[in-house]
Amino acid sequence: MTGVAARADAGFRQVYAEPPTGRWAAPGRVNLIGEHTDYNDGFVLPFALPLRTVVAAAARPTDDWTVWSELTGETVRFGADEVTAPGRVTGWAAYVAGVVWALREAGHPVPGAWLAVASDVPLGAGLSSSAALEAAVLTALVDLGGLDLPAGHQPRLAQRAENHYVGAPTGIMDQSAAIRCRAGHALFLDCRTEQVEHIPFDLDHAGLAILVIDSRAPHRHADGEYASRRATCEKAASLLGVPALRDVPADALDDALARLPDDETRRRTRHVVTENQRVRDTVTLLRAGEIRRIGPLLTASHASMRDDFAITVGEVDTAVDTALAAGALGARMTGGGFGGCVLALVEAARAAQVGDAVTAAYAARGYATPTRFTALPAAGATRLD
Repeated sequence: MTGVAARADAGFRQVYAEPPTGRWAAPGRVNLIGEHTDYNDGFVLPFALPLRTVVAAAARPTDDWTVWSELTGETVRFGADEVTAPGRVTGWAAYVAGVVWALREAGHPVPGAWLAVASDVPLGAGLSSSAALEAAVLTALVDLGGLDLPAGHQPRLAQRAENHYVGAPTGIMDQSAAIRCRAGHALFLDCRTEQVEHIPFDLDHAGLAILVIDSRAPHRHADGEYASRRATCEKAASLLGVPALRDVPADALDDALARLPDDETRRRTRHVVTENQRVRDTVTLLRAGEIRRIGPLLTASHASMRDDFAITVGEVDTAVDTALAAGALGARMTGGGFGGCVLALVEAARAAQVGDAVTAAYAARGYATPTRFTALPAAGATRLD
């Protein structure tokens, strides 16, 4: 046993003085394309990372839960009273308590448990560390309690935990990716129907790689900027008389924009509608095995996030522009915005060269040195043993 799983196991043994029943893991994710479309009932195309959050756990014959975090060194205990309503548990442990709360709200008999959490998913980088934690905890509790909760129903429950207990207005994408992704595939998700299609994404065979660059600009996920964009999209849908912006066809976009009252609302709407079309176009190319041809769609997605949705910052724009100048086939910010990570589609043999160019550009601008890794599509949440 090595790596993050071993750390979770060791933490459990240290805190509880006995071995865990098992270990459960869920991945971080990058979204290949489809940003801020999820809460607009649209389409997204994430894939899971090999970076994982692992929960070592054991059921307890009590109506309470204790969780230890490797990151903070804290141990937090909460009982049934604390999970009767949102806000009773705060901080990082709220994500754990929120899963218990959501399961109980849905009528599932959640077992008491001891849990220990370790993670390789970086915080604040836009790689969905929160969904990885929720999915790992959820998978552990479902197994420990023998709960009747099919995988297809789990993302919505985990999202409910984050939306209503933690208070972060995320869409369904992050939890779906953490739970439902398959190795070697991207997850084409219809966020309205929750139907999924596993799209082959064999980078190795094509001689390509996804270079993920952490911009080191803090990713402010649950702040007012995200909520503001979501509110503007909902307002636009209401003004256009549609349930969500997903219902505005790309070929009717100009007419829709003419009906909106201000430039900001028009720009936010244009991003969502065109981004949904870019997701569809990317899926079409990947189905045909044309991975190289998705590059311009990734780059166009970034331009839309920068110019229409206004969610990029200098660090991510620099990373995208530099990666493209260094030979990337396409590049874009991934995640909610205002920091986080950039992904670049590169020839595998040139990944280091592209990464070095971004590092040099950061140094020239006085930015913090970025970190980077290459990513292959990994599996979703699972029991490790």
